[in-house]
Amino acid sequence: MDTAPNHKQHNSPSFLDNYWDLVGGVLLLGLTFFMKHNHYPDTLVLIVVSLAIIFLSITVSEVAEILAERLEEPYGSFVLTITAVVVEIILLFSILQQSVNSPEAIETVRGGIISAVIVDMNVLLGLAVFIGGLTFKEQEHNEDTSSSYTTILYVAALALLVPSILGNSNHSADIVLKASYIIGFVLVLFYLAILVFQTRTHEDFFKATAKSRIFRMKRRRGESEDDGHENYIFDRLPTAVNFLVIFVLIFLIGVSAETFAHVGMGVFKSFGISAGLAGLVIAIISVSPEIFTAVKAAKNDQIQRVINIAMGASTVSILLTVPALLLLGYMFKMPLTLNFNPLEIGALVFTIILAWKTTDNGETNYFEGISHLILFISYAVIASLY
Repeated sequence: MDTAPNHKQHNSPSFLDNYWDLVGGVLLLGLTFFMKHNHYPDTLVLIVVSLAIIFLSITVSEVAEILAERLEEPYGSFVLTITAVVVEIILLFSILQQSVNSPEAIETVRGGIISAVIVDMNVLLGLAVFIGGLTFKEQEHNEDTSSSYTTILYVAALALLVPSILGNSNHSADIVLKASYIIGFVLVLFYLAILVFQTRTHEDFFKATAKSRIFRMKRRRGESEDDGHENYIFDRLPTAVNFLVIFVLIFLIGVSAETFAHVGMGVFKSFGISAGLAGLVIAIISVSPEIFTAVKAAKNDQIQRVINIAMGASTVSILLTVPALLLLGYMFKMPLTLNFNPLEIGALVFTIILAWKTTDNGETNYFEGISHLILFISYAVIASLY
């Protein structure tokens, strides 16, 4: 009779187990301002503020995951991807603001846009599939999900080619800018159509075909998926309050992003870091919380959630981040053109093709994860030297 309560108390996580990311993020943000005020080396400040952004973003992803479980698919993954993309927009816009004094910041923003998709589809998906594949020989997901997302991403990538082709064929900057705005508007319309497709007419395309083996095993043992998390305060807060928490955390991330952008551009320049590699660093920072969530899901045999997060975030990253940055650039008189270089477009297209090949049969294994990681390493080497 007393066994169940004692079991829960024994497994109850400590305060730091629950809130290490939130406490660490706030302390690191405070340390950032202290170091900046006392003129510590910019490289050290950049490392600390980057960690602050990552820690706070992990808390955002944890709270978003709670909301995702309450809302269920496809709305759950929609919440996860939107919160991640907001962080990405904040970081890239902060970099864009530096273009007033550092014109190379524009190239870093372009690199960050493409790199976010590269990291989502190769690091996040590859690492999660690899780790999940080490535990389970094969993991199953709804093939309609990956088929729909790869089609969407392929069309979006081809749309981004339009300003790039014009920019590389001696057209004026005004023509390229005009084409960028038109493509940005088209991408928004495309996203609205996808939103209806995903949440109204074909929502079954984005749901798991079966619950994970871990879930079924827990059900047989009479355990709850939330065992061990009954003391986590965000699990007990109402949905509306958790949304408010996310807004506050994103505000703190925005404050951190301003420091990151101001200090980061100087550090990148002093170390001779290319725009492509700088964009890759920014993408890894913004995507790191999603990687954390996806790996955890893969280890629980929830590969459907991994597919939804990786491909959903990549889709939203193009269809919302690009128009948002174009609009913000226009409003603040910092025009951004979608004139990507051949390496960026090529890497994007090859990533989508690989994702299509590794997910089209509804099953994944560790070798497919390795394939994505190798492609990412190859891109990172070229981006650092290009």
